[in-house]
Amino acid sequence: MDKPPRNPKEPLISGWLFFRYLAIGGYVGLGTVSAATWWYLFDKDGPQRHFMQCTEENPMFKGIDCEVFESRYPTTMALSVLVTIEMFNALNRTSPLLRMPPWVNIWLLGAIILSLSLHFLILYVEPLPLIFQVTPLLWSQWIVVLKISIPVILLDEALKYVSRNHLEGTGVAPTARLHVCAL
Repeated sequence: MDKPPRNPKEPLISGWLFFRYLAIGGYVGLGTVSAATWWYLFDKDGPQRHFMQCTEENPMFKGIDCEVFESRYPTTMALSVLVTIEMFNALNRTSPLLRMPPWVNIWLLGAIILSLSLHFLILYVEPLPLIFQVTPLLWSQWIVVLKISIPVILLDEALKYVSRNHLEGTGVAPTARLHVCAL
């Protein structure tokens, strides 16, 4: 309410805001794909090999059941990262987390808790994993999900800091800044 209305000729999404959306969206995509890739390459229960070469004739896969590549773990890891990142993104939308802690907006926290509860429900309550074609994750896999998801908070907070202190935070009042930019 302290700021004057936006100029109707001004675009709804500035170049910087578009860059922020692109950076966060890129991280979401990268994190989702990374979670599935992590299972294939690093999880102790995963194949830990290049999955496109698994055939009975390939000597690298001698003694390995190629059905491991039909596992639901990679897609469940990717889905869990996507859900977790989006819940963290919901926290990021309000304002800097240090200025407005999450418990201030009880409705947002309730929605996040409900969303995560539903996600856990489809992962751990039979027959929902079968219906949704997912599988329950182990604790070690949830640690990886969190390690991939948490940086989105840091990324968005850093972008908001740059926006606030270097793009908008020139110390000039918003109306005066419009006049300075017009010159």
